[in-house]
Amino acid sequence: MTDDVVIGPLDLAARVDEALDVQAHAFGLSDEEVAVRRQIVLRHLTYPGARSFGATTPDDRLVGFVYGMPNDRRHWWSTVVEPYLRGRQLDGWLDDSFVITELHVHPGHQNRGIGRSLITTITEGVAEPRSILSAIDVESPARGLYRSLGYTDLARRVLFPSAAKPYAVMGAPLPLPRRG
Repeated sequence: MTDDVVIGPLDLAARVDEALDVQAHAFGLSDEEVAVRRQIVLRHLTYPGARSFGATTPDDRLVGFVYGMPNDRRHWWSTVVEPYLRGRQLDGWLDDSFVITELHVHPGHQNRGIGRSLITTITEGVAEPRSILSAIDVESPARGLYRSLGYTDLARRVLFPSAAKPYAVMGAPLPLPRRG
């Protein structure tokens, strides 16, 4: 990772617009999608155990962020992925796991170890013995990063309402390795 970026706790509610700007650049979101996600992020931050970390430059510009929380089967994401996991007898992963809800690094700062540092930092010290997440179900640098951290595919071709592409649900035991 470059020396000029610092990973630390992030007041995501206060910096939600900056974070969503990073996500929009990394993920190609429209203004309408950003507006919807803003409300989702702010709601997620009220959940017990929700935590967030950011990657900032010396001038305090946010160039990456991650947030997540202990999984709850009643949350929308879990209700969508549960049938896919249950079909493979893997729905136990929804219990006692910390879900990585979003992890994004601005394209101009990718491939520098920032994503790895963000995900290992957020999962450090959580009570849950494992982590789960979803990622677009294509071979990508993000999926390569997750695999290097010990994540494996639990379900593939998971369809979320309003998502154009299928997702993979991945899980890994904690703690994650610091180096790949």
